[in-house]
Amino acid sequence: MTHLKSGDKAPAFTAVDQHGKSVRLADFNGRKLFIYFFPKANTSG
Repeated sequence: MTHLKSGDKAPAFTAVDQHGKSVRLADFNGRKLFIYFFPKANTSG
């Protein structure tokens, strides 16, 4: 598991969006991107 600190660059990854579509970090090259991770399922954000 990779632990990131504030300001670190995110490693390349692929995730599934809310529509079930695969999305890669590289899909957003040249654009600002905010990523939010839930610490556990069913917790408030």
